[in-house]
Amino acid sequence: MTALSFACTGVRPDPHAAGPTLVLRLRITAPEGTRVHALALRCQLRIEPARRSYGEAEGERLADLFGERSRWGGTLHPVQFAQVPLLVPGFTGETEVDLPVPCTYDMDVASARYLAALDGGDVPLLLLFSGTAFTGPGGFQVAPVHWDREATVRMPVRVWREMIEQHFPGCGWLRLPAELMAELLAYRSRRALPSWDATVRELLDAVRTEEVAR
Repeated sequence: MTALSFACTGVRPDPHAAGPTLVLRLRITAPEGTRVHALALRCQLRIEPARRSYGEAEGERLADLFGERSRWGGTLHPVQFAQVPLLVPGFTGETEVDLPVPCTYDMDVASARYLAALDGGDVPLLLLFSGTAFTGPGGFQVAPVHWDREATVRMPVRVWREMIEQHFPGCGWLRLPAELMAELLAYRSRRALPSWDATVRELLDAVRTEEVAR
């Protein structure tokens, strides 16, 4: 079977998803006259940071990922974004399908730190495809999706921000060790504080008071 070709025509947030989810619109083209009964795809997404420029403030925020700007010539390596499966229904010639991509706002994950550091512009994404194609005019023929199949798209940073704001309006996300979380929960309970926001603010106010007293 001649190789399939892939293109990504757009990216949008999914307003109905239970968690942060992007939807990438894929166009898949088969050779003329080829009947595709189904595709079982594995889709790997990577951020390609070397394919865009960065402002001074962005560069400072990205130092923990890529080091000082003077070293970026050798440190701006691709960042793994996601790896998701996709089952594509049968088609002949060409079809378009949605690829849902669950996302995280965990700042311990490199892709989330990268995206949070950007002020605007676009995010260069590379999509790599592999999997199995079920084809044939009468019966099934099984063939691998060529390992070199790929597509690129530039995702506006505003799309990412819109998705995050939908699920975490005006908030950040912080992951803590279980032991530390238990201590904070005990502190909140002892003080009868109404929220985590109030808990952290009280602790910070205590630190500021102590610093002033010194």
